[in-house]
Amino acid sequence: MGDLSEKHRSHSYYEANARQRIAALLDPGSFEELIGPAERCTSPHLDQLGLPCAFDDGIVIGRGRLSGSEILLASQEGGFMGGAVGEVHGAKLTGLLELALTEQPVAVVLLMESGGVRLHEANAGLLAISEILRALLSVRAAGIPVIGLIGGAFGCFGGMGIVARCCDTLIATEEGRLGLSGPDVIETTMGVEEFDASDRALVWRTVGGKHRYLLGEVDYLVNDDMAALRAAILQVHDESIPLTLESLEQEHQLLSRRIEDYGHCDDALDIWQKMGLAEPHILPLLAIQDFLEAVANRKPTDL
Repeated sequence: MGDLSEKHRSHSYYEANARQRIAALLDPGSFEELIGPAERCTSPHLDQLGLPCAFDDGIVIGRGRLSGSEILLASQEGGFMGGAVGEVHGAKLTGLLELALTEQPVAVVLLMESGGVRLHEANAGLLAISEILRALLSVRAAGIPVIGLIGGAFGCFGGMGIVARCCDTLIATEEGRLGLSGPDVIETTMGVEEFDASDRALVWRTVGGKHRYLLGEVDYLVNDDMAALRAAILQVHDESIPLTLESLEQEHQLLSRRIEDYGHCDDALDIWQKMGLAEPHILPLLAIQDFLEAVANRKPTDL
């Protein structure tokens, strides 16, 4: 990939494409792509429908070094069908996770940007999500940390939203959005009275990185800067969180308390107020460091 200066490392995750994110994250020249564009591994479903294909099917996978440590990583390309998961896309990600069981890297890093499953190949995409989840949990059970990054223009929704929450550690920027159903899907199925997808402020404070951090769904919130994301990964890249029945029960208890405490709230602002956060209306306007300082007296696991 050539030399990588600190200037290049400071590129925005939000604005970068899949390969630019990898280049900014890894040690210079260390990336080895697997099943790259030269292999022409494209979706058979899109071809049958006469739709444009991408030679990497919207995901880049491979191995590389992060501050000298060997990792495996995948980077979804939002510029191709919003990073949506189809059969080949999902198979590449599943194969990477299964490869981790053999190669035993220090960590697997997932640079996520996806609107969910492709409607064009919905059944194959849904099956792919289940296979990804099974492989991811196997990797975690083997003691290999899986770290997710969210910060792209298309967010992380649908099946990939579930994948994100199954990672050991989730790192996001303020621009990152995380959820099961996207804003447009909610509006279409439930009506604009339930959720107005055109209200961008409402969207960001509902599914954006700040709110997900306050709910404890995102572990680290950082600036939209590849250097900051790289630094955050280096803090946790060798930390595996055991999968136990006790931890699952604790998660269910946390979700139950959340419904009890905030289930009647109409807006994230109401939730932030009930959390006891001072001046909740200004939180969306704060820079990340100021925001973290403003909420530092509250631990996400206590919310």
